[in-house]
Amino acid sequence: MLRYKFMSAWLLLTMVLGTFSAESPLPTHLPASPPVLRAATFDVDATPPIGSLMAYDPVTNHWDLGLRARGIVLLGGGEPIVLCAVDWIGIANGGHDAFRETLAQAAGTTARRVAVQALHQHDAPVCDFSAEQILKEAGLDARQFAGDFHRELLSRLATALREAVPRAQPITHLGLGEARVEKVASNRRILGPDGKVRATRYTATKDPALRAEPEGVIDPMVSVVSFWNGDRPVAVLSYYATHPQSYYRTGVPNPDFPGVARFLRQLAVPEALHVHFDGAGGNLGAGKYNDGSATNRLVLAERLADGMRRAWENTKRQPVTPNDVGWSVESVALPVAKHLSVEKLEAQLTSGEGGFTASRLAWLRRCRDGHKIDVTCLRLGTARILHLPGELFVEYQLAAKAARPDLFVAMAAYGDYAPWYIGTAIAYEQGGYETSPSASNVAPEVEDVLMSAIRKLLQSP
Repeated sequence: MLRYKFMSAWLLLTMVLGTFSAESPLPTHLPASPPVLRAATFDVDATPPIGSLMAYDPVTNHWDLGLRARGIVLLGGGEPIVLCAVDWIGIANGGHDAFRETLAQAAGTTARRVAVQALHQHDAPVCDFSAEQILKEAGLDARQFAGDFHRELLSRLATALREAVPRAQPITHLGLGEARVEKVASNRRILGPDGKVRATRYTATKDPALRAEPEGVIDPMVSVVSFWNGDRPVAVLSYYATHPQSYYRTGVPNPDFPGVARFLRQLAVPEALHVHFDGAGGNLGAGKYNDGSATNRLVLAERLADGMRRAWENTKRQPVTPNDVGWSVESVALPVAKHLSVEKLEAQLTSGEGGFTASRLAWLRRCRDGHKIDVTCLRLGTARILHLPGELFVEYQLAAKAARPDLFVAMAAYGDYAPWYIGTAIAYEQGGYETSPSASNVAPEVEDVLMSAIRKLLQSP
């Protein structure tokens, strides 16, 4: 009886499914689900410990707001793409390489698909593993380039990325918005009747006559790019061009007024991670609106946060899929400033000049050996986000926007910090601090090189 019931069940199953054999197997492939764009966010404390050295001073205390290293990993549009913003003055040479390579490995991608940008706050560390190695080989104190804390941060960043990727959220919509920021940025370079720089309006300007000078050439717009899972924002990226100082040399690491503005927006929209990038603000600062008073940090932060708020409120959302995401790279060899030579810098190092001399020497040696810098562009639907090196002049950002008025164009500068200031060709003829031999490591021909790369990236299909 038991055998009969078993045979009946087998016959019934055969009638429903059909007779299966090696020649006619059961179907094994289900219809493929449409690809989904996903995003993972990460946020790590980047505040150096008390007693360590920042770019200029030792850390003597900590503030309510510390420094952050935060960003986003985009998944589904080819190999993962990583965007990272760090509240440090700069990350240069081998240090910048190490950041990109470490984040790439943690996210399962290649370094060419990673953009790491500093925000350039001055009460903050500077990172250059190449300079550190040069100083140690010369028997000199590595001082601000001693990399123990920097490597510790890299390890924690890698852990944060590895843990974030499995928690990535679907991204259904992209948000784009912008608004004018009032009374924050102004041009630092005051020209005289002869077209030459007659005065520099630094980020804290006590001279009322210089503060009374016109605002000058700036980009007054803050751009906001947001990623949404349905009606829920996952991440908000903001871009604004200016030197980020209100006052500094305090011994207390802090993110200055852009970090305070970012914090205010984080409180206003707490469900999304807010990541801020400094645009091409090499020749910009708050000098017209800032006499260096400590109370101005909040004033400038509230003005920037107000612009961010209005850009958020002006945001237009559009559906986004993996097909709307792309990543383009132009690797460029930047022309070295003619006043620099490896031999002279090595001689200065031998005479005991350490610090930033070593960073310059590292840059020169890398250029001599054929090193190129990656200029990258993230395509997001109708948006293009450019990532460039150094303390870039605002004219590059304005030219990029003018080249594609049909698109939403944003720019993050302060990638590889090694070139230092990057002026326009005419700026090197005008004089001034930013394009002086003490401040810029590149030649005037840099404009043609970078603008060519920018145009190619913006025209890339």
